[in-house]
Amino acid sequence: MSTHSDAAVRLVRNATVIVTIDETTFLVDPLFASRGELPPIPDTPNDRKNPLVSMPDIELSSDAVVVTHRHPDHFDEAAKEALEADTPLFCQLEEVDAFSDEGFTDVRSVDDEAKFDDITIHRTPGRHGHGQLAEEMGPVSGFVFEGDETLYLAGDTVWYDAVERTLEQFEPDMVILNGGEARFNQGDPITMGVEDIAAVRAATDATVVVVHMEAINHCFLTRDELRSVTEDVHVPEDGEQVTL
Repeated sequence: MSTHSDAAVRLVRNATVIVTIDETTFLVDPLFASRGELPPIPDTPNDRKNPLVSMPDIELSSDAVVVTHRHPDHFDEAAKEALEADTPLFCQLEEVDAFSDEGFTDVRSVDDEAKFDDITIHRTPGRHGHGQLAEEMGPVSGFVFEGDETLYLAGDTVWYDAVERTLEQFEPDMVILNGGEARFNQGDPITMGVEDIAAVRAATDATVVVVHMEAINHCFLTRDELRSVTEDVHVPEDGEQVTL
């Protein structure tokens, strides 16, 4: 684990974050729709339109874009229209063709690892739920950004052995988790809840940051609830930055 302090994450909204490492910035999972512009996630206990909140007024420029998976709360039509076609865009192998078909001309698959500037980007596995539901949710990825510091962005996953192995392998300085305990009317949560986050906190000495909260209608764990039952976990507000 590095002793330097030149890395940060700024929460934009939901899972949209800006990761900065060694002065290189990555815009992750851009959701640019206006408040209430998108339909509710179906088969959930409420019918609130998404996103539930507006975008904060912050600078969104970046050197590259990273998409963990193409669910509509992680990459939407507004982002597709706003991003330049030649933006370097890193994604999982299964979704390269979809981005290329939409007109992006610099789509870079991360099957194992890729390089950008002086940063090595490693793809890591994720499990978007439990049991059969996780299979139905399709492939998802996390990414490790390795420079002078190492940041692990877990993506839409619950706590399971592959997350633990990633922490052991890379010994990150910062871990970014998608919380919110998103769920449908049936089945277990499909993103991290209190127990998952506590397991990560116990497994690493890294700075732990939890995002993906209070922005989409099927996320029910609130920031205040999480803060009240965890220690040494950063739960930023939209627009807030956490720096090593």
